[in-house]
This record gives sequence, C-alpha cells and structure tokens, in this order.
Amino acid sequence: MATARLDYVAPWWTYWLHNYPHFSFSFQPVDNTFKPEEATYQQSLILLACAGAAGLGLSLVVVALYLLFLCYCRKDIDEDTKRPSTCCVTWVAIITGLIICSAVGLGFYGNSETNDGVYQLTYSLYNANHTIGGINNLVTGSLGNVERGLKQHLERLDEIFATRTDYLKALSFMQLMVNNVIRELTALPDIKKANTDLAAMADKIAFVEYYRWLAYLLLLILDLVIYLALCLGIAKQSRWLLITIMAFVMLSLILSWASLGVGAATAVGTSDFCVSPDKFIVNQTRQFLSADVAHYYLFCRPNLPNPFQQSLTICQRSLTTMQIQIQGLLQFSVPVFPTAERDLLGIQRLLNSTEFSLHQLTALLDCRGLHKDYLDALMAVCYDGVEGLLYLSLFSLLAACALSAMLCAIFQVRTLMGSRDKEYDDIDEEDPFNPQARRISNNPRRSNIHSFCSYSSSLGSQASLHPPPQSAANAMPPPEYMNQSMLFGGSPRYENVPLIGRGSPPPSYSPSMRTAYLSMTDTQIRHFGTDFQV
Repeated sequence: MATARLDYVAPWWTYWLHNYPHFSFSFQPVDNTFKPEEATYQQSLILLACAGAAGLGLSLVVVALYLLFLCYCRKDIDEDTKRPSTCCVTWVAIITGLIICSAVGLGFYGNSETNDGVYQLTYSLYNANHTIGGINNLVTGSLGNVERGLKQHLERLDEIFATRTDYLKALSFMQLMVNNVIRELTALPDIKKANTDLAAMADKIAFVEYYRWLAYLLLLILDLVIYLALCLGIAKQSRWLLITIMAFVMLSLILSWASLGVGAATAVGTSDFCVSPDKFIVNQTRQFLSADVAHYYLFCRPNLPNPFQQSLTICQRSLTTMQIQIQGLLQFSVPVFPTAERDLLGIQRLLNSTEFSLHQLTALLDCRGLHKDYLDALMAVCYDGVEGLLYLSLFSLLAACALSAMLCAIFQVRTLMGSRDKEYDDIDEEDPFNPQARRISNNPRRSNIHSFCSYSSSLGSQASLHPPPQSAANAMPPPEYMNQSMLFGGSPRYENVPLIGRGSPPPSYSPSMRTAYLSMTDTQIRHFGTDFQV
C-alpha cells in the first residue's frame, strides 16, 4: 500500500480496479503491483484484454441462436400462413436507438476526459523536461566557465605575477576555490538521461493519444451512422441496404468488443500504477538518482532536507571568496602590473556570470517546481484518464449489446420481408374481387400478373358472342337492373348487380361472394351476356 499523501490521494475507482484479480496464462494469481517489465504481469493484462474476445464470441453465439429460433418460427409461420407482427421490430429499433444514443454520449464524454488527462500528462512531462534541461544547461555552462575560462586567466596571471610571491599565493588560493566549485558541480546528479527519457516519453504518448482519440471518434460516428441507416433500411425495406448495414454492424461489433478489452486492460494497469506511483518512480530513476533525491522531489515536504544544499552552499562561498580576491588584486596589482588588468576583469566577469547561473540553479533544483509537475501528471492520469477509460469501457459494452440486438432486428426484418413476398405470391391472380391482385398488377416488377381490367375485357369479349336462339316460352322480359344500369351509361359491374335495384352502395369484397361467383356455370354467364345484348 502506498504511503499516505496529503497532496495526492488516489480515487476510489483506482482502488476498485487495482483489486481486480490478476491471473497469468496458466491461471495462477499474479501480484497486482505495477511491474510492466515482468512477463507474468504482462500476461495478466493480456488475459484481461482477451475478455473482449470472449464477449464477442458470446454475442455471436447469442445471435446465431436467435437466427436458428427465427428460422424455426418462420417454418411455423409458413405452415399457419400468418404474417408475423412488426411490433417487436419497432420496439427493438426504438430501444436500440436509445441505447446507442446513450452509449455514444458516454463515449464522447469519456473520450474527451481521457484526451484531457493525456494532454495534461504530456504538458507536465514537457514542463519537467524543460526544468531538467535548464538544470543540465546551467551545470554544463558553469563547469565550462570555471574549467576553461578561469583556468586560462589564472595561468596567464601566474606568468605576469611571477616576481611577486604574495600575488602568487592569492592565485593559488583562487585555484583551490575553482577546484571546489568544479568538484561540487560535478557531484550533482547527472540527469541528462532523465531529460531524454521524458522528452521521448511525451512525444510517444502524444502520438499514441492522437490516433486513439481519432479511432474512438470514428467509432462513435460509425455507430450513429449505422443506426440511422438501419432506420432508413427498415422504412424502405431495402434488401441491399440491410445487407450493407449488417456488414458494418459486424465490423462495429468487433471493434466495440476489442476496444472494451483494450480499455479495461489499460484502466486496470493504470490503476495499479496510481495506487502506488512513488515506488515505481523510485525504481525507474535508481540508475541516475539516489533514493534521498527521488524522495525529495516526490514528496517535497518541509522536513525533508535538500540534498543539494551543501554543494550549492560550497559553490556560493567559493565564488564569493574569489570575488574578494579579485577585488584586492585589481586594487593593488594593476598599478604595478598594468597588463594583468585584462585577465583580472575577465575573471571577474566569469565569476559574476557563474554566480548568476548558480542562483538560477538553486531555484530550479528546489523541489516545488518538479513536484508540482509530478502531482499534475498524477491527477491527469489517475483522475481524468482512468475515469475517461471507464466511460469508454461502458460505451463499448452498451454499444456491443445494442449492436447485437440490431443484428437480431435486421434478421427479423428480413423474415418479415420474406413473408410479405410469400403473401404476394400466394394471391389468386385471376380473382377480380381480390384487391391485392389489383395492387400486384400495378407493380412493374410483376409483369406476369394480369390486371383486373384485362380480366374484365376478356369477360366482355366472351359476352359479345351470339347465344343460341331461345324459345318463346323461355323468353323473359329484360331485368330491371339492366334498365337502371343503362342510366349510368356504363357496362354493369357483376359484383354490384344484385344491389343496384335497392339503391345500395357497392358491397365490399367477402369470401362468400367470391365463392358464389366461382360457382357460376357457363350457362349463367351466357345468360348475363344475353341480357347485356338485349
């Protein structure tokens, strides 16, 4: 467990994810301490990522079982000649739309939170890298001034003051102070490696984050487009559109489960780091930083001593002592040795510049700047980053469930379309009383179906044939309905004949009327034709 911190407390969801069981490929328990370099810990995260593949397989099994059930129900529908209801498909489409919209909203929020956390992390890394780079530059510059500039001036002054023993003693003392400064500056930790690592790490994280953000954004847009296209396909009942949607649904389903596995593994691994970050940082910086220096920057408490304070104090005192010596030599030696003035002024300028760099180095080596960057990075990763990953994982789970239901709805729509086509194929094409026949006749795709008008004209041609002569006994006066039908100036409609005499509206189609019409004999049809001729 991490040491109690007053300035950083890991959020509760990181502890919840940290306590998630870790197993290796052999299903042996693994320590949940963040150790990315160990093979068993890597296996535990990979095994967690494979949970997405298990979820994808389960979804496909459920969809396959539903498809088998649908085929079985279709056989029952074909046997009972009943058309299935579209109410279920409508409700599935509505519920799927609500789930998709909610999941996409969560996905946009989680993607934004994760991006904000990663951006703050890279910003803190760049700031820390700038601070460490400034420290390296100041140390390198100060060492260069002391080792090259001061030594050159002191060597020339040794030649000038060769006849004065007191001046040579002052120069020897200054050389001793120069050696002290060089020794203390060299004793400072070499953090050039840390500077390089932070810059490379920030660049790599920014590169990966850009494509991660873009991939999730495209996945969110794809889910919305798929749902809108599904609504259009159901409304138009287009087979090719539904087949295309089915292919994209399968692609989005695979991507959703894959993103769920990767997001869950990343969230668990990041939570393992967030629970105990200090221990991991100390182990990683052990090569170029001592434990006391690492603790000084990680905790930055008032009771922790500055490990660089003694070296900085020695450097400051040495520079001050050399300034006093130079002032004395300028005052007493220049009147005697005018040529020494140039070197003495050069030494004074180098001491002033080194002292200024030393003040800047003292400020940069203070723990408050780097500690603030460290805390900002922790807050960004453990709060915004992990929270965003949780929302993205929830989005992936909801989207995967909704897409599975969407596949089932597409199969159901295909079944409804097949049953509708079978209904049209079972219609009696020679039935003039069936309104479906007239609708099919108007469909240009069904050119083999005769229209009602062509059927009527064929009956008229049959009625125009001359009937055989009848005897006087069998002669009957023209029926009343024929006289009344002549008033309307049109040919009689056989289905309306019995009701014209009553002045009733045309009757609607019924199976009994169809049966009565089909049971008419040829003699009755010729009788109607004879009445029409009369």
